[in-house]
Amino acid sequence: MQTATLNISGMTCGGCVRSVTKVIDALDGVVKSQVSLEKKRAVVEFDPGKLGVEQLKRAIEEAGYEVNQ
Repeated sequence: MQTATLNISGMTCGGCVRSVTKVIDALDGVVKSQVSLEKKRAVVEFDPGKLGVEQLKRAIEEAGYEVNQ
C-alpha cells in the first residue's frame, strides 16, 4: 500500500469534505481516505497497482476542487 497527502483548495464546508471523500472512496484501489477541512488536505491510502496519484488528483479536480502539490 502507498499513502499520498494531497493539498486541496476550494473546500468550504462539511458538504465539500463529504463530496471529496465520496469521489476518492469510489476509486478502485483506495483502501482508506481521510479528508480534513481544517487542514485543507486529503490523506489517501491506496494500492499503487490499481491506482496512481495522478488519478486521485484528476478525480478531485473533476469534482470541482483544486489539488496543489
